[in-house]
Amino acid sequence: MGGNAEQESQESSYPSDGHTVLTDLLAGNAAHADALPDEYFAAVQDGQQPDVVSICCSDSRVPQERMWNAADPGSVFTPSNIGNQVWDVDHGERIVDGGLLYPIHHAGTSAAVIVGHTGCGAVTAAYEAATGGELPGPRGVDKWVEQLVPVVEAGLESDRIDADADEETIINQLVEFNVDRQVEFLRAAEDVPEEVSVYGFVYDFQGVYGDEHGRAYLVNVDGETQPEAIAELVPPEFESATRSLLW
Repeated sequence: MGGNAEQESQESSYPSDGHTVLTDLLAGNAAHADALPDEYFAAVQDGQQPDVVSICCSDSRVPQERMWNAADPGSVFTPSNIGNQVWDVDHGERIVDGGLLYPIHHAGTSAAVIVGHTGCGAVTAAYEAATGGELPGPRGVDKWVEQLVPVVEAGLESDRIDADADEETIINQLVEFNVDRQVEFLRAAEDVPEEVSVYGFVYDFQGVYGDEHGRAYLVNVDGETQPEAIAELVPPEFESATRSLLW
C-alpha cells in the first residue's frame, strides 16, 4: 500500500498535457546530447574564439547557426533581437548592442554579420507605424519597432525604394535597406575596430531573391552595396548570391 502511495506521488509530479512543449524540449535535448560525438566541447571548454558574430532577427524561421552550416561549437556567436538591430539605447544615447561588442572585444572575433530576412515582421510593423498605423505592442516590442521607424522613413524618402510597388515588395526592399543602415552604423561606431569586417545579408526563405529557399544573399560588404562590385570580392561560384532588391 505504501508502494502505491509512492507511485501515485511520482505520477502526480509528471508533466500534464499542458506541458507537452516542455516534454518536447527535454526529448529534443536528450536526442541532441546523445548524438554529440565524444570530446565535442573539448576545444571550447575553457573559452571561445568565434570567427564571426552574426546578429539575426529573432524569428523562429531564421536558423542562426544552421544557415552557415556551423557544426562545431564556438564558431559563430549568435545574438538576435527584433529587426536584427546592431544598436541599443542607453541613457538616451544610441550605442552598439553588447551582444555584438562582447565577442569583438573579448573573444577575438574579427567579422560581424547582420542578417535580415524576407517578410520581416519587425520591418512590417515599423512600416505600418511609419505610414499612420499603430505600434503592435506590448511595450517591450514597441521599443524595438520604434527604433526601426526612422530607418523605414528614411528608406521611403530615398530613391532606393520603389514607392509604386506592392506592399510586400516595398517591405522586402526595406528589409535590405535596414541591413545597409545597420552596416553603416556599425562601421562608423567608435567601439568597433576598423579591422573588423562587416557583412550584410538577407536570408530568403520565400524565394524573393531567387529560387533557392534558405539562401543568404550578400547585399553589403564593408559598405559596398553594388552587386557587381560585391561579386568581384567573392569566389565565382558565389556570384549568384550577390543580389539586391534596391534601386
